[in-house]
Amino acid sequence: MRRALLAAMVAVLPGGLARAQAVAEPPAVQLTFDEAVRRALERNPTVGQAEQAIRRAQALLDQARAVFRPDVFGTAGTTILDDARGFDGNITQPRRQSTFNATASFPFLAPSRWAAKNQAADQVRIASISAQETRRQVAFTAAQSYLAVILARRQQEIALRNRDTARALEEYARLRLEGGQGSRLNHVRSSQEVSITDGAVEATALALRRAQEALGVAVFAEGPVDASGDPALQLAGPPPNDEAWLDERPDVRLLTAELQAADRVVRDSWKDWLPNGTATFTPQYVTPKGFFEPASTWRAVFQLQVSLYDPTLGPLKAVRVADREAARLRLDALKVQARSELRTAQEAVTRLERAAASLGRAAADAGEALRITEIAYRAGATTNIEVVEAQQTARNAEVTASLADDQLRQARLDLLIALGRFPG
Repeated sequence: MRRALLAAMVAVLPGGLARAQAVAEPPAVQLTFDEAVRRALERNPTVGQAEQAIRRAQALLDQARAVFRPDVFGTAGTTILDDARGFDGNITQPRRQSTFNATASFPFLAPSRWAAKNQAADQVRIASISAQETRRQVAFTAAQSYLAVILARRQQEIALRNRDTARALEEYARLRLEGGQGSRLNHVRSSQEVSITDGAVEATALALRRAQEALGVAVFAEGPVDASGDPALQLAGPPPNDEAWLDERPDVRLLTAELQAADRVVRDSWKDWLPNGTATFTPQYVTPKGFFEPASTWRAVFQLQVSLYDPTLGPLKAVRVADREAARLRLDALKVQARSELRTAQEAVTRLERAAASLGRAAADAGEALRITEIAYRAGATTNIEVVEAQQTARNAEVTASLADDQLRQARLDLLIALGRFPG
């Protein structure tokens, strides 16, 4: 009851609701770039599912390897007749008779099953590479979310600086108006600029909170997560001139492994026509023994099965060939796309480095022009129209430079992704 009354009192106070909402907002945990990527890889359930896929493929491989081990099973049974069987006073089959036997079976010739073992090993390799590709995608999502927080933070810092500048000029215009030296028009213009910057601050604060929440979701945190510092996204060395970098990309290695596995299946198709041989050994114990049935016996059977005609094997091989060619086409298409991604990322990094440097100088010049205009305005050498225009120009230049910096960071990340070097 006291809590409800206190909440009602806070709500009716001026700004009470806004303060209550501010208090209710959870604080954002700060993470570095490497920490955010590592947490995403550790906590994302997609990575866990990929690891389970590896275990499943390994279990299937162990199942396929069972062809090199014998199958052993035992049987116990009791037969009860209405009466004993026999002739001339001899009992050939007792009324109650128990049988115990064990059977060991070993496929001494099983070409198709031996091939299945190698094919299962290919699937383990595919599952392992697929897990690496999943990790790459999860890390890329976390990295993009991290960069979005940095951009939103820079935009908020720019908005806050512009608001402070606008408030200082508005205060100066008010003092001049009250002292009889300024004009109402100059004060209204300054107040308008303050309102504009106030709105920009609120918008950037909301964008920052959304970016922090998105980063929190990417790293599976219980609340928003803030970025702590800029990431180091520089290449360890110059990009390679040959195409060895293709082997570093998990997606290329995945499709390559799938093509190799499909090709092995096609090459093993002839083994389906080979005969299969099985050896079976069965010892048996019967109690009580019958007249024609001793107590202890054993049986060994060697069986060879030959497929003389199977109409399904031809179409099955055609399906396997089609799967292999489809895998080859997917790999060729991915390599073309990968080469394009690398060229685009290299071009983007080169041009955005120059653009970011140029726009940074433009933002610095616009800031210097704003300071000169403010000094001239305070000295009475110009009106606040020039000041407002200089403020808008400086704000736009800072925003543009910040966007260019963000695009450069994104381009460097794309280059690392294209080369298969992220995550390290």
